[in-house]
Amino acid sequence: MIREPYYITVGKLAELGKENIPDEFIPACHLIYSSPATISYNSPGAIGFGVKRAGLVMPESVMLLVSPGCCGRNSTILSSEEGYADRMFYLLMTETDVVTGRHLERIPAAVREIVETAEPRPKVVVICITCVDALLGTDLERVCRKCEEEAGVIVVPSYMYALEREGRKPPMTAIRQTLYSLLERKEIQPDMVNIMGFFTPMDQESELFSLLRSVGVKKINQVSEMETLEDYLEMGAANFNLMLDAESRFAADDLKNRLGMPYIEFPRLFNPEKIHNQYMLLGSALGVTFDDQKYYEEAQAARDRFVSKYKGLTFAIGEMINANPYEMGASLAEMGMKVKAVYANVTPDDYHFINRLAAASPETKVYTGISPSMIHYKDTGGVDVAIGKDAAGYCPSAKSIEWSSEKQPFGFRAFVDFIKELEDVLEGADKGQAAKHSLESSLKYMPGDPSERKGEYI
Repeated sequence: MIREPYYITVGKLAELGKENIPDEFIPACHLIYSSPATISYNSPGAIGFGVKRAGLVMPESVMLLVSPGCCGRNSTILSSEEGYADRMFYLLMTETDVVTGRHLERIPAAVREIVETAEPRPKVVVICITCVDALLGTDLERVCRKCEEEAGVIVVPSYMYALEREGRKPPMTAIRQTLYSLLERKEIQPDMVNIMGFFTPMDQESELFSLLRSVGVKKINQVSEMETLEDYLEMGAANFNLMLDAESRFAADDLKNRLGMPYIEFPRLFNPEKIHNQYMLLGSALGVTFDDQKYYEEAQAARDRFVSKYKGLTFAIGEMINANPYEMGASLAEMGMKVKAVYANVTPDDYHFINRLAAASPETKVYTGISPSMIHYKDTGGVDVAIGKDAAGYCPSAKSIEWSSEKQPFGFRAFVDFIKELEDVLEGADKGQAAKHSLESSLKYMPGDPSERKGEYI
């Protein structure tokens, strides 16, 4: 009988390669254990930005969730907590519906009633179906066309298929494509760029904005900042897309193939030299030169200051953070820090960063929170700082930072802010103030009174 939690060293993981990811990291190969690292993983809609909340990033939209009662109950709680309850509607399936699929005949009437009663009147209805309809083989695109005919509104399909988490297009990849699916190619504006990758706006303090403007970019779009459908549709005029998260690659490819809109991958990094190099490569691709020297020097100074005081500090990193945990681990190791453990799932897209971490710290242990063997995990100490709520759960004796605000950090500014947050924790800054700031950031996305939740269609 297994008595130890499963882990693999990052060196061995890199050696195996992305074609041979161990079964322990693949949910379809075993039971899933609900540990701290699965807080945001077990269900595509479990917390933060799952399929439902992500789909509602589309402006002037509402969502109709077509599901059995269990999924509906889960969603009513989450929507109240996360501030989108007044935009959620529900069509609950009976046992007969599950067997026969007769609920599909009721969807057009439900959409029509939503459009007639919702205030303000939505311009888009996103229909979300679950694993039940995946097993039934529901043709949701056909259903959406029927709804558009009857309700006279744009209807968009989306899929909360937990069964496809390891498929070609997992739920969070699919919903990103859905978010951009209404765009049509407009006359190209050379000075317009779309930023893809996040469901909440990027930190406006990021130097990315000023650097883009310094080379003539006047309009920088993020879907999360579009207030009207008309504003959103203007994104179809962008010269190109900057793709900041690998899960957006499918959406970026779709825009490239469908609209002829090119994209450049520009991932979030936490190593000043690599951030600088990335800006130089972007400039080369665009035929311009980015003068990032002052931002680069600020990041180097922050790094050098931190290393001079804390070199050799031991870290543990979770996956509930505004970063790729392997990239962050690699960056810390390259700074001379020790990375004892990473608690995260593994995907092929992670391997560029896994290889970096393996080169800098091959003995780092990689745990998968979804393995049933994690029931035997015990904190053995030896970690100075845990990064992420999940890592903090595994390492309760360590100091910790969440690094998971709704405002998305990026570039040199993200690195400088990250170092500052580490310094505040290590130097005993008032954690109450940090918690208060985090709470205030979250409250603006929540409704005033959950009891006032409206918008249920049963």
